[in-house]
Amino acid sequence: MNSEFESHSEAETLQFGIRLAAAIRPGQVIALDGDLGAGKTALSKSICEGLGIDPNDVNSPTFALMQLYRSENFQVAHFDTYRLADPDEFLALGAEDYLLSQNDVCLIEWANRIEELLPLDRLEIQIIQTNANSRLMKLRATGPESTRLLQTCMEN
Repeated sequence: MNSEFESHSEAETLQFGIRLAAAIRPGQVIALDGDLGAGKTALSKSICEGLGIDPNDVNSPTFALMQLYRSENFQVAHFDTYRLADPDEFLALGAEDYLLSQNDVCLIEWANRIEELLPLDRLEIQIIQTNANSRLMKLRATGPESTRLLQTCMEN
């Protein structure tokens, strides 16, 4: 299943992330891609906020490679694979444990760099900057649970 969402402001991106978070269940993997500055971390922050995590605690894990956040119901593993030389470095982080967990939620920035390691059922979000304030988000569900997530999010 494919869908698109156009955000014309940071506030609209925030609302979209919160709407998406409302439909997230444990075990979900969200793969985020887009150019530098496209808004991957901004969307990650808004999803975390929707899950009850203080957005001030959410930072781009570019240098740390992984951040863990705890909400009342979820642990969120937030990855940034931009600086990884190859997928084996991702596995060396212990990331596979989070990807396969049915208790955690994974947000992966620059997910295309480790695509072969991602679970078959995931929500892919390609963020395209259309101007200084606008973003086009192309969403693709690749399995039954990600399809449910995308359908629920787009209905609300």
